[in-house]
Amino acid sequence: MQDVMKNKEIDLQIAPVNRIAILGAESSGKSQLAQALATHFKTLWVAEYLREFVDKNGRVPCSNDQLLIAKTQMERENAAANKASTWLFCDTTPMMTALYSRLYFDELDPALSAMDLIHNYQFTVVTAPDFPWTPDGLQRESPQVRQQVHEELISILDDREIPFMLVEGSLDSRVQQVRFALDFLT
Repeated sequence: MQDVMKNKEIDLQIAPVNRIAILGAESSGKSQLAQALATHFKTLWVAEYLREFVDKNGRVPCSNDQLLIAKTQMERENAAANKASTWLFCDTTPMMTALYSRLYFDELDPALSAMDLIHNYQFTVVTAPDFPWTPDGLQRESPQVRQQVHEELISILDDREIPFMLVEGSLDSRVQQVRFALDFLT
């Protein structure tokens, strides 16, 4: 029993990084917010792998690419978690990959479906679609799709009873909103 207690004491002394999920539809400022928060808190952020995938392959992903995208995102997140301090800002999660997969392909790989249901984040931020919509090559479709994805995301979070904070306004305003909320988590 003492060994168990000793291990628990050691575990309590090692503060794990707090993963913050930053979710939102296309062109809603997720990447800007993740990067700004990482800069403010002097820590790391994990960029959305989908952007790199599209740039590298010169195409949007197909149904068969969705699991790879989600797995790569998580691998990068896990690697960054070992180097981050206090906070790790995650620009998207498998939940968003699954949402888009259902939207565009009307299906989910079983492994992606399982990843979609795991939400191990200490805090979830949703970026409102109130930034001007801008085309971004192959990645963005339209303001209408952005609104549809936003509404679906809110519905998923509500259905799964995942608490979240909706941030709105300018980048500076969003950073202030998240900073205020994170003060209560520390």
